[in-house]
Amino acid sequence: MSAPDQVVERRARLFRNGRNQAVRIPREFELPGNEVILYQDGERLIVEPVKKPTHLLELLATLDPIEAAFPDVDAGLPALDDVRL
Repeated sequence: MSAPDQVVERRARLFRNGRNQAVRIPREFELPGNEVILYQDGERLIVEPVKKPTHLLELLATLDPIEAAFPDVDAGLPALDDVRL
């Protein structure tokens, strides 16, 4: 295993997969999961694994806000002062 600040380099061949260009990732660079995010920085292509949420707050942060109005769940119910237990 290399030190964290040491850069490991290895060449890989590009190939065609249908209309897409693909690269076979060597085992020592294998990424977890089955989905990645690609970034282009000039001529550099950056590939990083999609991090799966491990906590509820992380999952909620990935969701789009709800734009629909919520129904009035209190409509038609008696006031709390009128309820007898």
